[in-house]
Amino acid sequence: MVLLLLAVRLPVGWLRRQPAAVRRILVLHHLLLGDALMVTPLLAKLRERYPEAELRLALPQAFVALYYHRPYGVVPIGFDPREPATLISLLREPRQDLVLLPADNRYSWLARAVGGRWIVAFAGDRPAYKNWFVDELRSYSAEPTAWGDTCAELVDGPRPQTYRPESWPAPPYRPFLRPSGEYAVLQLGVSSRLKHWLPDRWRDLAAWLDARGIAPVWSAGPGEEDVILQVDPEGRYLSLAGKLDLAQLWQLLAGARLLVCPDSGVAHLGRVVGAPTVTLFGPGSALVCGAGDFWHDSPYAAVTMTDFPCRDQNIQFFRVIPWMRRCERLPPDCVDPKCMQAISSESVRLAVAKMLAQTASKAKS
Repeated sequence: MVLLLLAVRLPVGWLRRQPAAVRRILVLHHLLLGDALMVTPLLAKLRERYPEAELRLALPQAFVALYYHRPYGVVPIGFDPREPATLISLLREPRQDLVLLPADNRYSWLARAVGGRWIVAFAGDRPAYKNWFVDELRSYSAEPTAWGDTCAELVDGPRPQTYRPESWPAPPYRPFLRPSGEYAVLQLGVSSRLKHWLPDRWRDLAAWLDARGIAPVWSAGPGEEDVILQVDPEGRYLSLAGKLDLAQLWQLLAGARLLVCPDSGVAHLGRVVGAPTVTLFGPGSALVCGAGDFWHDSPYAAVTMTDFPCRDQNIQFFRVIPWMRRCERLPPDCVDPKCMQAISSESVRLAVAKMLAQTASKAKS
C-alpha cells in the first residue's frame, strides 16, 4: 500500500528542498504506549518553536483518545500500517512542510508517500533502505540521555519547558467502579513476562500499604487477569484488571495516592497524569526510560539494580548506541529474569515510603 501511495505522490511531492516556512508539521510513529508517551517532549518543543504551526501526530489508533483535548495543540491521527483505510486517511491530510520520525525510519516511506516535504529522523537505523527518503539525518544523543529528551533533539533550539500536568487535560471517560478512600494502584501487567516482579513481593507490598490505611488496587490489561490471580488468589483486594480503557485508567491514576509498576506504558502514563509513581526496572534502563529533564519535576522514583551484569545490550530502535545499557532478551534466551528478582521488597517499600512522605508534605505546603 505504501509503495502504491509513493507511485501516486512521489512525482509531484519529492523535491529535496527544505521549506522556507513551516506551517504544517507531522510527527509520525507507531510505537507502544510507553514509547509513544515519551515522544511528548518533542511535541512540547515543536509547539514552543512553531507556535502558529498546525501540529499533527500520527500514532496507533488505540492511543488517540488520550489526546482528545489536544495537548500542545496536537491533532491526533490514528493509523495502522496494516490497514489501507487508515493510510488513505493520512493521504487526505494536507501536505506537511515538516515530518519528524522519532523512532523507526521505515516510516519515511510513508511520510514521503503522503506528501511530506522535509523529513527528519535519527541516523543509524538499519537496514539502510529505511533511510532512503529521509532528508535530514540527525545524530543520536552522544551522552547518556532519557529517550524523551533525545526525541526533542530532532528540532533545533533550547529544551522545552518542564512538563506540567495542566498541559495535558484528562480525556473524557465512561463511568467505572472507582475505589473509595485512599488507594494505591499496583499495576502488574507488562509487555514482557521477563518484567514481572515476584508474586510474594507484590503481596508483601499490598499488605504493607493496607496496614497504613492505603487500599491496594490491582491493575493489568485485558487478558492479564491471571497475573492478578497468581498474586491474590483469594481476591483480598479490589482488582480492575482487564476492566478499564486508557481514559478510565487515567482517571484511576489521577485519584491514587501512588502508582507502583514495572517499567511499562502505565509508568509513563502515570507521569503524564501527575500520579506519584514508583517504577521497577529490571531489563530496561532507568536512565533511558526515566524522567529525564522534561519530567524532572514529576513525582517519580525508579527502583533498579544498577550495572546489572546481563543488562549489557546497546541497541535502541535498531541503532547501536555506545553508552546504552539495557536488555531486550526474550525467552528462551532468558527464562529466569534475575534482574527483576534482585529488586527486593525492602527497596521498593523504602521508595514508596519516601514518595508518600514527599507528596504528603507537598500537599500540606
